[in-house]
Amino acid sequence: MSSLSFLCIATFFKGEEFMRTCKALGHTVYLLTDQKLDDKPWPREAIDEFFFLPSSSNATENLDQMILGLAHAMRSRRIDRVVALDDFDVEKGALIRETFRIPGMGQTTARFFRDKLAMRMRASAEGIRVPAFSPLFHDETITEFLRSTEGPWLIKPRSEASATGIRKVNSLDEAWAVIHSLEEYRHEFLIEVFKPGRVYHVDSISYNGTIVFTRASNYLATPMEVAHGGGVFRTMSLPTDTAETESLQAINVRVLNAFGMQHSASHSEYIRGDHDGELYFLETSSRVGGAHIAEMVEAASGINLWREWAKLENAVALNLPYEVPAHHPQYAGLIISLARQQWPDLSGFTAPEIWWRMNREYHIGLIVRSESPDRVQQLLDDYMHQIYTEFHASAPVPDKPTN
Repeated sequence: MSSLSFLCIATFFKGEEFMRTCKALGHTVYLLTDQKLDDKPWPREAIDEFFFLPSSSNATENLDQMILGLAHAMRSRRIDRVVALDDFDVEKGALIRETFRIPGMGQTTARFFRDKLAMRMRASAEGIRVPAFSPLFHDETITEFLRSTEGPWLIKPRSEASATGIRKVNSLDEAWAVIHSLEEYRHEFLIEVFKPGRVYHVDSISYNGTIVFTRASNYLATPMEVAHGGGVFRTMSLPTDTAETESLQAINVRVLNAFGMQHSASHSEYIRGDHDGELYFLETSSRVGGAHIAEMVEAASGINLWREWAKLENAVALNLPYEVPAHHPQYAGLIISLARQQWPDLSGFTAPEIWWRMNREYHIGLIVRSESPDRVQQLLDDYMHQIYTEFHASAPVPDKPTN
């Protein structure tokens, strides 16, 4: 088997199993990461060399320096594949591929997996339902949007991850006050109608433009609710054979096809509106889901998304067939909260269904697994009350541009 060189990009600490798998498959692994993450417990035995970015690595001048640094490194090192392991690194990966003509997702397609405005415009053009939205470019267009739709509205960054930077506004005047506060960065945001509903995430693996593995789950407390309400994050896998799951899989196929997904893991979010009962597309990404959703998917299916993504990249690069391993559906649920304690004591959580325990400062988290969805739901409810009582802390989410 030929040996390849993979450049992994991760400006958050994640993707350890991806790199271990690449190394186990016989490849050279380079990691491009943030300088401040140098001391993280990376799988150093699987990484042949580190390249470091300055902390404000998305600034244009730093991207220029990234390209210059890689150009110098590539005089003596071959890079065959580039893989962005975090949402914030998708643009970097696409820029590197385009600059050095490396196979994989280019900048135009990458926009559909990072830019929330590009996502909405493409989905809408393909007849996929999205909440009513407007860019923040043209004053009269924004005012007409506000007058022709019913609030509340959400003002969202186009390229942040999760609920970071989202502002909820309830009137035309309040909306304009927030828009004006964005000053010269307002073009980096959009506004959309907020409608309550049931929010889902669908985690998939695509190969040759076809989804070969997928798992649908229901947020019991959404990232936005947690970020803005100080709650406890919870999500739970859905049965694989219900009409609800089938409808989520169907819209997910439409979205990934519309956006040009070929070979990658993906994490997509949808909402079933309380006002009309229809499914709407919210956002997608060409990566493994964050917030330990990958671990929950593994508990529910036996499929480690990081490991399979690495095997997929290996197969595509070497023109080999790829097949998802057999998996045996169960039910799993994830619960995570900020904690008042530096190292929370988890000894009070004793259910035999506990599959995973978080080990992170000022955080508490558990994954439970069972063949009974009712048991998973019961444990998540019980542990939510226990965490609120004994551990929970909250912190404000940033709402200003990070440029």
